[in-house]
Amino acid sequence: MFGFGTLTKKVFGTPNDRKVKATRVLVEKVNALEPEFTVLSDDGLKDKTEEMAKRAMDGESLDDLLPEAFANCREAARRALGLRAYDTQLLGAIFLHQGNIAEQKTGEGKTLTATFACYLNALTGKGVHVVTVNDYLVQRDAEWMGKVFGALGLTTGVAVAGMTEDAKREAYACDVTYATNNELGFDYLRDNMKPSIAEMVQREHNFAVVDEVDSILIDEARTPLIISGPLQDRSEMYVTIDAIIPLIEENHFELDEKQRSVTFTDDGNEFLEEQLRIRGLIEEGASLYDPESTSIVHHVNQGLRAHKLFLKDKDYIVRNDEIVLIDEFTGRMMAGRRLSDGLHQSIEAKEGVKIQPENQTLASVTFQNYFRLYDKLGGMTGTAATEAEEFGEIYGLGVVEVPTNKPIARVDEDDQVYRSAIEKYKAMIKEIAVANEKGQPVLVGTVSIDKSEMFATMLEAEGIKHNVLNARQHEQEAQIIADAGKFGAVTIATNMAGRGTDIQLGGNVELKVLEAITADPEADPEAIRTKIEAEHEDEKKKVLAAGGLFVLASERHESRRIDNQLRGRSGRQGDPGRTSFYLSLEDDLMRIFGSGRLEKVLTTLGLEEGEAIVHPWVNKSLERAQAKVEGRNFDIRKQLLKFDDVMNDQRKVVFGQRREIMEAEDLQEITSDMRDQVVDDLIDQFLPQGSYADQWDGQGLYAAGIEQLGIDAPVIAWCEEEGVDDEQIRDRLIEASDAMMAEKAEAFGPENMRAIEKQLLLQAIDGKWREHLLTLEHLRSVVGFRSYAQRDPLNEYKNEAFQLFEAMLDSLRTEVTQKLSMIRPMTEEEREQMLVEMAAQQQPAAEVVQENTLPAPTAEALANGFDENDPSTWGNPGRNDLCPCGSGQKFKHCHGRLA
Repeated sequence: MFGFGTLTKKVFGTPNDRKVKATRVLVEKVNALEPEFTVLSDDGLKDKTEEMAKRAMDGESLDDLLPEAFANCREAARRALGLRAYDTQLLGAIFLHQGNIAEQKTGEGKTLTATFACYLNALTGKGVHVVTVNDYLVQRDAEWMGKVFGALGLTTGVAVAGMTEDAKREAYACDVTYATNNELGFDYLRDNMKPSIAEMVQREHNFAVVDEVDSILIDEARTPLIISGPLQDRSEMYVTIDAIIPLIEENHFELDEKQRSVTFTDDGNEFLEEQLRIRGLIEEGASLYDPESTSIVHHVNQGLRAHKLFLKDKDYIVRNDEIVLIDEFTGRMMAGRRLSDGLHQSIEAKEGVKIQPENQTLASVTFQNYFRLYDKLGGMTGTAATEAEEFGEIYGLGVVEVPTNKPIARVDEDDQVYRSAIEKYKAMIKEIAVANEKGQPVLVGTVSIDKSEMFATMLEAEGIKHNVLNARQHEQEAQIIADAGKFGAVTIATNMAGRGTDIQLGGNVELKVLEAITADPEADPEAIRTKIEAEHEDEKKKVLAAGGLFVLASERHESRRIDNQLRGRSGRQGDPGRTSFYLSLEDDLMRIFGSGRLEKVLTTLGLEEGEAIVHPWVNKSLERAQAKVEGRNFDIRKQLLKFDDVMNDQRKVVFGQRREIMEAEDLQEITSDMRDQVVDDLIDQFLPQGSYADQWDGQGLYAAGIEQLGIDAPVIAWCEEEGVDDEQIRDRLIEASDAMMAEKAEAFGPENMRAIEKQLLLQAIDGKWREHLLTLEHLRSVVGFRSYAQRDPLNEYKNEAFQLFEAMLDSLRTEVTQKLSMIRPMTEEEREQMLVEMAAQQQPAAEVVQENTLPAPTAEALANGFDENDPSTWGNPGRNDLCPCGSGQKFKHCHGRLA
């Protein structure tokens, strides 16, 4: 008796059946156009492409162009490859174009199916990406299907690891680009670290067809792509800097233990310059304030922190020639944890242990978030239905099962469950021997390399010839699979998922022809092909008579999808075949899920040793167990993605801002807004809202104005003016900073100033984003503990990540404003000196931007009332600071000149 659900499906069909039925109307339209396109010349096919591309650019929808485009593509494939696409392949291509996953069984021709959807979407001129799992398939498919695109007048590119930037750019500029998922992701990250649009290799993310979509978007999506750097060994520099630290005296630095920071005094800067010159870490005549010295100054700071703020046996211990940090709260060792930004290396140099290279995350992205960048996504696989919920929820992709071209003639037997693994293996060897004796090709599926090699040993003992395909035979993959369908072949494979190649009964004709031509280049290729095709037909008949390919699996996988992929290797294109799964109560899946109950059943039935239980109920029970495991894995991936989505929203903002900066001709408005915001922050800090004038910190605002805005304005006098409010002081500060930047722009020239602004903005964004990634990494590693306090770690992470992002943007504004206020053109004296030095070294002259700062007045100077015309009010300027008199020269060359 039918259940209600079964009855309605019989009457109305499944939702999948209805989708297929509705789409067949489009296939009929394509078929109706076929006579019109078969009469076109080769050039006529290309002319059709041009005509349809123009219509697409003029606004005609791709859905309206679909029948003509598919008819044109089918004719081109027939001429270029000798393959006329089946109606089922057109169905699959329509589902791809609509942004679905087309589930097509093995051997149904997914590679050709993709060309139709790619061709149609390439007509917009925005480019299409075809994504596969390895470089071999990228090269093979691009070369093979490139003939079809070439016949249609489209270009085909290949993007694989190891190519030059120019070659990559050219590949992505093609109408259709074949690439692996890894290379696409890494190119995206690398592009967003480039200093200009011209250096980027990828175009917009328009449409992608992902082959083996379940392997890429589910199996491989667990691990994010990460670009790390720099990895160069700089241990000598740390050791050299470490030798300077003991020479530094108390008056050379100021220590802030609360903030755990150190800053050098003017005397310290002078002393440091001298010591660094002696050791060749900065060049003669160079200053600590030169952009080139930034890195060295940073590392000296870290060296000083390592000596003054990090104590052995309190903050860290030395164990086995390495520094192990101690948790300040628990007192426990934190093995594997390292301090960032060169601080850990500085402590290693201090203690004389081996210095490990610094490794910092520069950029990262998950596959989930990379592929969600595309305007439209389509996917192909033989097995996606079991993961339909995940594809729908995470990627917005529907899954449609495409009917096979010919009915499936394969026999799928019920699982056989044995009590022990050894009984199972003996039964399998016996079954392989029976099939081998009649010449039936056998594919044995195993879950690990060890198991595949164990089977190989057992088959050797029985005298059965075989091939083994696992990670150790990766290079022979194509050859082993090509031979797996031959009469009498036995192949042991660890994982048949995502192989991208078919097992053809009687062997692979194309590979045999290629081998024969390579072996005898003088022979006539046509004669070779005719001979091999005739031999192949005879062998195929023998294999068909023997029952087609027999797939024998030694275990169930956690994911039913992987089992289905193995099963799908048999019975391609209506061929006969047989599949059987042999299990035991000792298998991992059986052991973890429900083996106790099953063992009772086996005992009750009184099974003898070597006997198996075979029943549809066992299949159902296993299916439920696999569904449980898949559900748990999906929940884990979903949770990981929720965390990554937080960073992804921020990544899109930063990368988008970066692109805007690179595309902009004039960044004056952005830098001006940043400057205004910095002024607002300073006003809020030193002249708090709602406070009275006598509560204002005029001296603090004056010093901050010099440090952050580079302006020496009479702020203290303004604050003491009768009737002045904070808004007026804000306007005056903005006016003074705008005037100072206008002078700079005039001194440098507008074009140079715009280039400097762009360079500084990009450098600041990249630096801050790297620091932010590291902070988020640290936050992610500890936020899980919040659950002990009954707080949701995800919400905590979202809130803190947002606060950190806001803080990053604030510090970005301050840094850019500060750096822009420091730059100045070189004086004539400095330019002449530089030209003399360059001439001596035979180096070409270059425009140099000096970075310097006005001296921050000392407390004594502020107390005396700073006056640029009165040296007695200047305090103690550093010798390399700009002279307080405003001449633009260094103090040592002006009022500080030695007699």
